[in-house]
Amino acid sequence: MDKTIDIILKNKIIMIVRGVPTNKLAELAEAMWRGGIRLMECTYDASGKISDEEIAEGISLLSKQFEGRMLIGTGTVLKKSQVELTKSAGGKFIISPDTNTDVITETKRQGLISIPGALTPSEATVAHRAGADFVKLFPISQMGAEYVKALSAPLSHIRFLAVGGVKRKNMLDYLRLGACGVGMGLNDNDKKAISQNDFNYIEAKCRELVEALK
Repeated sequence: MDKTIDIILKNKIIMIVRGVPTNKLAELAEAMWRGGIRLMECTYDASGKISDEEIAEGISLLSKQFEGRMLIGTGTVLKKSQVELTKSAGGKFIISPDTNTDVITETKRQGLISIPGALTPSEATVAHRAGADFVKLFPISQMGAEYVKALSAPLSHIRFLAVGGVKRKNMLDYLRLGACGVGMGLNDNDKKAISQNDFNYIEAKCRELVEALK
């Protein structure tokens, strides 16, 4: 687990992948990897349109293909059964939009990295006390980078990730003001590129993000 934490702290950017067809995941991940990304989150579908088992199948595929190269985890984890599926599929970290102590406890029991979502100081503290390794401040765009600084001062023992509306133009602000890392989703241009199999576009975008950290 410590190794996974170190990789998150070192690489800082978690790319969030939602709604991408399973047959495009491997090529998408390869493009991200070529662009320097080392952390990828495949989200469960809270609407139920895509089954948990299908998402786990994609995680398993990626975990095997990218073992030793990229860490694969899951997002929108709302129940313990999804933690179990992720563990079985080879995922390394669990990200949630909320603070659910049952999910946090199960994540730690399974030996995975716990990253629950929170927004208030109370939620962040509850998550940390339950065993969270990081706390995802979500949706951070509604609060701004200064909010990370405000929380990090009294809660300096908690490792925060900024997620929700983070873009290349404001990514460094969040990191400068106290976030240990950021989560970044696919925008409409990214989804269009994926639909057209333009993975060079994805690679170039990821390279720009990684270069911006240097």
